[in-house]
Amino acid sequence: MIFKEFITSQGEILIYTGSPDLPLVDSLSRGPGDLWHSSLDQGYARVFPELVYQTAVFWWFLNDFENLDTSINWRINPSSFVVRKSVWNVFNGFSSDYESEDIAAFEMGYRMLRHGGAIPLYVKELYPPQKSKIEFSIRDRYRFYKKNFKTQHSVYMFLKLLKVNALKEFKTYWGVDKEILVKNTFPSIPARTLSGIKGNPTVSVVIPTMYRQNYTLQLLKDYNSQTYPVTQIIVVDATPEDKRDDTIYSRQDFNFKLTVRWQKSTGSCHARNEAIQLCRGDYIIFADDDTRILPDFVENHLKFLQKYNVEACNGLDISAPIHTDGLDKLKELYKRSKKNTLIAGAAMSFSNANSCVKRELVESIIGNDINFDGGYGEDTDFGFRLLKTGAILMQNPYSPILHLKPPSGGYRHWGLQASLIGKARKKQAWELDHPVKYIKPVPSPTILYGILKHYPENQVREYRSKYFFLYLFKGKKGNIFLRLLKLPYKRLQFNRSLFYAKNLLKLGERF
Repeated sequence: MIFKEFITSQGEILIYTGSPDLPLVDSLSRGPGDLWHSSLDQGYARVFPELVYQTAVFWWFLNDFENLDTSINWRINPSSFVVRKSVWNVFNGFSSDYESEDIAAFEMGYRMLRHGGAIPLYVKELYPPQKSKIEFSIRDRYRFYKKNFKTQHSVYMFLKLLKVNALKEFKTYWGVDKEILVKNTFPSIPARTLSGIKGNPTVSVVIPTMYRQNYTLQLLKDYNSQTYPVTQIIVVDATPEDKRDDTIYSRQDFNFKLTVRWQKSTGSCHARNEAIQLCRGDYIIFADDDTRILPDFVENHLKFLQKYNVEACNGLDISAPIHTDGLDKLKELYKRSKKNTLIAGAAMSFSNANSCVKRELVESIIGNDINFDGGYGEDTDFGFRLLKTGAILMQNPYSPILHLKPPSGGYRHWGLQASLIGKARKKQAWELDHPVKYIKPVPSPTILYGILKHYPENQVREYRSKYFFLYLFKGKKGNIFLRLLKLPYKRLQFNRSLFYAKNLLKLGERF
């Protein structure tokens, strides 16, 4: 490719195609992006929907975030983009295995975003809009799958599209299968080196807890030893009155304002929303009660957000081998994993156990949707809604937690009721006016509710199709006959879960 060079005011070399707004480029170079384009205004929106056959609905960036000034987007227009020269060299440019340069650009954007710790960004008015019709050959589509995914995904796409054009799909699939293509490697760029904190930002911490008062106290002591002290911590404790120690938190002296709310509502979403209402810090750290943190945890969250000029990030989540492990084990595990974990980039999920978000951003989406209480998926929904505002949610490798995951306690105490049926079961919030009787809904109705909220109907159908495909063929081959016998009941369970999910959808978001 023929590039032009642009040297930013900070002395960094960028390379570009087309005619971008260079003063805007200079400003963008100081932010989180590594590549910038305006492809959504140039005919590239929603192109390559066949990616759904690999990722179903389990990747936030399957669909474009449209009608925003800036958003994370891997659908790159090869004739109109700007990239950091160092990043272009790491990813070695576009692959020559394709007939279409468009899909080669898509592949680079995909590799950058999903595996490479680099962020491709759509930026409105960086380039002038244009009308383009983008089409890939079926051969290039199968090449993309062969180079980037396991064979089973190509087979699945082939089976799904046989009904569209059986002869063409059949010939192309087998033709590409015989081609000798270079299997993609997935290089990554290292996280930027942190600098000192600018100004004096204040930090609030939200900790919901239930049946884990000693673990919560242990975490509060970790926050009391931070190199950058937090301003306030709000503990929302749902431990029943007859099981709790009312004085456990007040016996300690802390260097932050501690507020304890005894929760009367049910669910972690309710708890976090109650706490958010009390937060006054510039940033909010969301924490789980069963975690441990190192003394520079808060400091590194703030340094990271300022370094990348973003408003939200997740920290690392390291699982403890034993739930009684402490900070020495966290230091050991973090040091051991550093070579593989010091990658930043866009977060692929949101962590309620370890995240730091600008308070104004949290307030803009109100809080957690309480329809998720008693189930799963509230963190995914929260993160997805952040992205839909145009926020850039990043992965911060400098602020790890040790996730203890003790054998009892926590808000899943309520959720465990979902595994029961009959008289022993306590009604869950998502059941509304239709208590579960004899058919246990699977998957979790709240997971399906989140999918219905954020994905179009055709992709929900694809999720359902892949759900049963994996149920039948992913397990041991010798058990496939048994799974076939169970399939009618599995369908009943799925349909029951869908019933509850649709009821939640009709109810609408609640906070």
